[in-house]
Amino acid sequence: MKINSFIQTSLIALAALLASQADSQAWWNTAWTARKPITIDTTKTGFEVSGPVGTATVLLRLHQGNFNFESAKEDGSDLRFVAEDDKTPLEHRVEKWDALMNEAFVWVKVPAIKPGAQSKIWLYSGNAELKAEDAVDPKAAYDVETILVYNLNTPTPTDATKNANNASSGGTLSEGALIGSGMRLLGNTAIKIPGSPTLSASPGQPFSLSTWVKLTTLTEKGVLFDWDAGDNQFQIGFENGVPYLLIRNAGAKSQSPAGEPLAVNVWKHLAVVCDGSATTLFIDGKEYSKISQGLPVLTSEAVLGADKDGKNGAVGELDEFEISKVARTNGWVQFSYVSQTGNDSSTKLIVHGESEGGEGGGHSGVMQHLALFGDIANNMMFDGWIAIVVCVIMMAAGWTVAVLKFSSLGKIKKGNAEFQRLWKDVAADLTEMDLDNPKSAKTFGGKIGKKGLALLADSPLYHIYHVGSEEIRHRLGFGKNKGQGLSARSIQAIRAALDAAYVHEQHRLSKGLVYLTVSIAGGPYVGLLGTVVGVMITFAIIAKSGEVDVNSIAPGIASALLATTVGLLVAIPALFMYSFLNTSIKGVSASMQVFIDEFVAKVAEFYPPPGESQRTVPIRQVRTPEEAARNEEAKGSESAAIMAAIASKTT
Repeated sequence: MKINSFIQTSLIALAALLASQADSQAWWNTAWTARKPITIDTTKTGFEVSGPVGTATVLLRLHQGNFNFESAKEDGSDLRFVAEDDKTPLEHRVEKWDALMNEAFVWVKVPAIKPGAQSKIWLYSGNAELKAEDAVDPKAAYDVETILVYNLNTPTPTDATKNANNASSGGTLSEGALIGSGMRLLGNTAIKIPGSPTLSASPGQPFSLSTWVKLTTLTEKGVLFDWDAGDNQFQIGFENGVPYLLIRNAGAKSQSPAGEPLAVNVWKHLAVVCDGSATTLFIDGKEYSKISQGLPVLTSEAVLGADKDGKNGAVGELDEFEISKVARTNGWVQFSYVSQTGNDSSTKLIVHGESEGGEGGGHSGVMQHLALFGDIANNMMFDGWIAIVVCVIMMAAGWTVAVLKFSSLGKIKKGNAEFQRLWKDVAADLTEMDLDNPKSAKTFGGKIGKKGLALLADSPLYHIYHVGSEEIRHRLGFGKNKGQGLSARSIQAIRAALDAAYVHEQHRLSKGLVYLTVSIAGGPYVGLLGTVVGVMITFAIIAKSGEVDVNSIAPGIASALLATTVGLLVAIPALFMYSFLNTSIKGVSASMQVFIDEFVAKVAEFYPPPGESQRTVPIRQVRTPEEAARNEEAKGSESAAIMAAIASKTT
């Protein structure tokens, strides 16, 4: 019996596992490479909704924490929504998509949302090959009963439904509203909505209105919506912050009883539902007041934000205005409030699952970062571009000098090595390696070819040697007067000529490095100047417009910081290149100093005054850069000793 129970339990578990595997492997369309489940939970574990909801256009707030923007196209056009069966597409509308800030507001039409239940939809993304004919119709995201929707993302509101109930006048946008942008209510903001076959009312007709409002100032009379046709009128407003509902039918006036006033500077969800015989006012999903009166005949123009004369309007902000020709249920009103508010209850009601796939349809991290830099550059102001252009000029000049110097130092290293190879074999005539010496062709013989001659032309050691050889020939000719030797004063003059040649070679080696030092010192300061100016202008624009929210500040600050980034990109590589080049140049300079000491010592040895045997003066050859430093300190005393010895012998 226990065995049978174990087998039965195992089979059930295996079936559940296979079902879950089948569900996870099912894929609506393989052209989309990423998907994620989104659960609408109206149970106690999520947010319990007390009544039936029906079809609702659900707001999804996407951000970096719940959606991988790298898996979607830069404009979000590849987003698709599918029902729980992973077969039935759902209509949707993207109200806002910001790939720079990784933020999006998307409305999805979800049918048959039930209370006390969980329903799942799938969000697909990552179709890089999306075709134009595959584009969705955003106006299909609302059911046929919805006759007007203003997302309030343009100064003159446009209808997001197929009914084209567009406003004929507008107002001032507020970028930092509850859901994307909204509309400022200034007391005289009159958004006029022309009458139409769909925007009209008849006696007994069901009607629903839903919106978000934030009062910033409590006035004695603040009309929010006025549909006035003379003796017939439907009006929503506030009296000292207390919401009211007014209906006048053939001159007979009915007004809802007063309740608690609304708090200022707090977003509140306001809904009105008329079932034909009674009209109910809801605040934040809960019934606030009610009057036993249905809508009268209304076919005239309606006004949003003030009364029909454009006066006595509410003062604050407005967002997401919607009208329907159906009496929405209490559950629908409650669901709309919670799902749109964006608070903790909203995240429990709409639960985002883990993403699946995404390997083939999104952008790589590198491409995403490059795309971000492109978006930042698009917001760059003219002042910032000036700083960046100056930085680019410095970068081009510095890097050009660095490349030429690297090439030159390579040739110098090879030329010095070739010269040192020949120099160690000089025996009879110290000038025999000088190409101006007629005997040099015979002396070099097979020791050096055309390539070696070209290398010598780039050798600073050879250049100094050539100067020394010129000085020797100037005093002794081409070996004809070698026997007369050189005096101490002549050797001192030769050293002076060698030191002058050293200074010339040192200048040639360091020529152009100033461009790298300018890049190191000037790049960050020029970039910082561009950033400071950009930030200053950004805050000036904010102060002028009165918009203080992250969406208005972030793009300007990000583009301003780009100038400093470019300045650092100029300075940091230039610093590394300058350090390497400077160290290499110091090494070449040390080898030149060593050679000068060695050459002077050999001059004293090869050309002693008459009566002195050759090579009586000790030769101290220094051939390593380490000895150069020590030799530099002893150079004065050693040379003085040599000159004194030669002078005493001469005397």
